[in-house]
Amino acid sequence: MRPPPPGPVRLRRRPQPVLAALLTALLVGGVWVQETLDQFVFGGALDQYGILPRDLSSVENILTAPFLHGGFGHLLANTAPLAVLAFMSAVRSVWRFLVATLLIVVVGGGLVWLFGRGGSLHLGASELVFGYLAYLIGVGWWERTPAAVVIALVAVFLYGGAIWGVLPTNPLISWEAHLFGFVAGLLAAALLHRKRPARVSQEGTYSQR
Repeated sequence: MRPPPPGPVRLRRRPQPVLAALLTALLVGGVWVQETLDQFVFGGALDQYGILPRDLSSVENILTAPFLHGGFGHLLANTAPLAVLAFMSAVRSVWRFLVATLLIVVVGGGLVWLFGRGGSLHLGASELVFGYLAYLIGVGWWERTPAAVVIALVAVFLYGGAIWGVLPTNPLISWEAHLFGFVAGLLAAALLHRKRPARVSQEGTYSQR
């Protein structure tokens, strides 16, 4: 009897620390350059590209709001968690990090536009911060590999206390961006890391997609 053909081989993805660090530096450096230009060249005028919920003129601002800040104090508060969580999200798979970032920006920002407080301007990288935190937690849950679980636990240890920021405790803070960024991060983890059920191929072998 001929032996059955071998099942599909899953290649392990190697960590990509150098590329992850480069992308993190570009992200953090980009928001700092933007805020510096906004403060010293445009006089804060770029903040108008934040999200005004249910205002049709600001729909496209969903794509810009997470990269704007209301001053250097706001930016400083977001810089360290943004850098740490972005690097942790990117180090195992850069392309998944890029897709997750897009989903957090579009889905999280879209929900803010739909359900955020009217008459208020929503902007800031905290949408990304909460999105990356949720993404790492979600990856740990869906993959349940040692590396994913350890990274998720480290993320929770470092910034788990920030989860309370999804509650409306301060009217001057966009808790909606926190909440919907977190929701979008969980969605990104489910879409990108949830294993599909095993199926039987024509040769009778099992494979996962």
